[in-house]
Amino acid sequence: MAQTVLPIDDVLGAVTASLRRHNRLVLAAPPGAGKTTRVPLALLDEASGIDGKIMVLEPRRIAARSAATRMAEHLGERLGETVGLSTRLDRLVSAKTRIEVVTDGLFTRRILADPELDGIGAVLFDEFHERSLNIDLALALACETQSVLNSGLRLVVMSATLDTGRVAEVLDAPVIESLGRMYPIETRYVGRPKDRLESHVAKTLLGAMAADEGSALVFLPGAREIRRVVEALDGRLPADVTVCPLYGALSPKEQDAAIRAAPAGRRKVVLSTDIAESALTIDGVRIVVDAGLARMPETSGGDGRTRLVTVRAALASVDQRRGRAGRTAPGICYRLWDEPETRGLPKHIAPEILRSDLAGLALALADWGEADAAALTWLDPPPAGPLLSARRQLERLGAIAGDGAITARGRALAALPLPPSVAALIVSQETEETRALAAQVAALLSERGIGSASTDLKTRLSGFRHDRSQRATALMRQARRWGGRGEANGDPAICLAAAWPSAIARKRAGTAATYLTAGGTAAQLTEDDPLAKSDWLVIAESIGSGATARITLAATISRSDALGLFPPETVETATFDPGTGCFSARRVKRMGAIVLSETPLPKPSGQAARSAILSAIQDHGFVAIGADDAVAGLLARIALLRRILGDPWPDWSDMGLAETASDWLSETIGTNGTVPSTSALCDALIARLAWPGPADLARLAPKAVKLPSGRETPILYAREQAPLIEARVQELYGLTDHPTIVEGRVPLTVSLLSPAGRQVALTADLPRFWGGGYRDMAKDMRARYPKHDWPEEPEKAPPHAGLTRARLQR
Repeated sequence: MAQTVLPIDDVLGAVTASLRRHNRLVLAAPPGAGKTTRVPLALLDEASGIDGKIMVLEPRRIAARSAATRMAEHLGERLGETVGLSTRLDRLVSAKTRIEVVTDGLFTRRILADPELDGIGAVLFDEFHERSLNIDLALALACETQSVLNSGLRLVVMSATLDTGRVAEVLDAPVIESLGRMYPIETRYVGRPKDRLESHVAKTLLGAMAADEGSALVFLPGAREIRRVVEALDGRLPADVTVCPLYGALSPKEQDAAIRAAPAGRRKVVLSTDIAESALTIDGVRIVVDAGLARMPETSGGDGRTRLVTVRAALASVDQRRGRAGRTAPGICYRLWDEPETRGLPKHIAPEILRSDLAGLALALADWGEADAAALTWLDPPPAGPLLSARRQLERLGAIAGDGAITARGRALAALPLPPSVAALIVSQETEETRALAAQVAALLSERGIGSASTDLKTRLSGFRHDRSQRATALMRQARRWGGRGEANGDPAICLAAAWPSAIARKRAGTAATYLTAGGTAAQLTEDDPLAKSDWLVIAESIGSGATARITLAATISRSDALGLFPPETVETATFDPGTGCFSARRVKRMGAIVLSETPLPKPSGQAARSAILSAIQDHGFVAIGADDAVAGLLARIALLRRILGDPWPDWSDMGLAETASDWLSETIGTNGTVPSTSALCDALIARLAWPGPADLARLAPKAVKLPSGRETPILYAREQAPLIEARVQELYGLTDHPTIVEGRVPLTVSLLSPAGRQVALTADLPRFWGGGYRDMAKDMRARYPKHDWPEEPEKAPPHAGLTRARLQR
């Protein structure tokens, strides 16, 4: 079939030529340039030197299906012939398939199963700028495969918005850029909504459709907002306008309808999540309405489960959204915020590897056999703290041993295309019936919008079992593969609670529909939700955080079942009031964070008091025990040595030390529960320095310095400032060398005081001061303090404690 010339066509020759010479390439091209479909087809040519199948990785299922379909249509073939598609729910490949489009998560599982990538000639990482956790992991593993097992493998990183220089440096790869094509776009700021978001969107969109030409693309944070805007637009648009929602939970048929160009003589309004930022091409769009919001996953609690939170979109995202209006003709973008706010947007949303739960990545590394994540190639290495937390979570799940090696249970978890915490729902079941049930629950948690929109898990399960749609049928087949041959049976609430006891929640007293989980998080239902009649729930899913978190999926559970699955404990708790220095204590019967009963106590035990002191320090800092100034001074001494000498002097902060106080201060407090003295606290901190750090600290950055008069004066340390001493002028007479610390590398700032103790001069070069500024100062001091000693040659005069001349002569 005839093809339209696209901007990427100008560099396809350079791409194939580069891959003949190099095994890695970074390709930058803006949205709409054609890189997703044209590059894989160009690599089919023998001139590219690619020997084997070409795999194209897409971060989203809808983008994978769209790309594969477009390439097959270009070749005049059906999907599954030369061009194949593999996602978690779809597999259309054959012996003829030479290009296989896969989701990044599926590719990760494939490379773990076949580290050599036998028969694969090239892997193309499309939309790499989205920086999903799976695509970062996939690239790291593919680089390892290429370096160790398959040197003929070609790796191409493709992106619409990418720091190409940085990526190329990490990969040691050349860069090819396609400039793309963009028509002029007018930007209009219409302000933040004063009413509900959907009303503001609908009003803006109706005005735009009346005033401007072309179809419209509206960016909203999620499916819930999209459904509400559909309702708000009902019956208000012209008859020639079709409204099409677009989000991941829709059926392929509904998604395809949104992506296709509107028929001749008609226009369309596509209401989309950020899925349409760059990965998809929607023809005919000349109007963009951007709510400026995005929905991101956030790790919840210590069990590795995630919830969705709504955040401001990043500058790179809103710029990509705006660009959608100028793909084929001049367009207009309506932004639902005020123009000055754009300057305050973050440049980019941090990649998932820096902000997400890393349990899946840690399990994959264990399955790969790599104990040291730093040994792999990362654009951003997984942070050490979250990675350690992920490994501890995997240990609790029984997925890895204490040495980090994967266990048989871990391999069972890794075999399922699910986060480890969700996979554990299935693996932890003891019977075939409950395993099959857990697999269906896991399927619902992994695929939104199946069964119904109900928040009741039992209702959703029933709907799922009776849903005959293509997507639900494929998901049920997969659930049967996960769960084995048993017939699903049992209580889904107990199934959830057995694997996630921290998700058990009780309704808060005095509220209609707010619940507190055993894990310590709160979430709410709408008061008219049928689930709100229950005092006890198991919460499977929620959106948002803090007081506004909303339960999206839960199941009722009886109090007796909840207590049976999470047996309560009776503990003594105490709190320490930094203002009064007093304790309060209680005996509490609790199930995690859920308090079942409590009794006041006259005073806490030593252990409870120690915990209370540590909690007060963690919450309020060292001011809680009156040690903030002393700690700040000590840290300033250490910071000075780090600034001058570097390692091994640590980069400590008072906030970081307060947060970890239980790790290093517990023994100092002891079991008597008394507040540690300032000196004991500082001694505990100094003891943390590696030998011979404590002695070197006292020698290089001492707490005090001896003056020529014989008196010791404290050195005042403050971060980012020179250390300072205060002394009467007469105490420094006879000093010809300026006082220093750190083996002479750091001069002390000297605050010179009058006989009344007021500062009269400040110097960091005392010999120079004696020969210059002293003379004017002494002239003034002789007039104000005539009885005191103000010699003409202070550098030769004997030092003293600021005595008058009369007392000096005695």
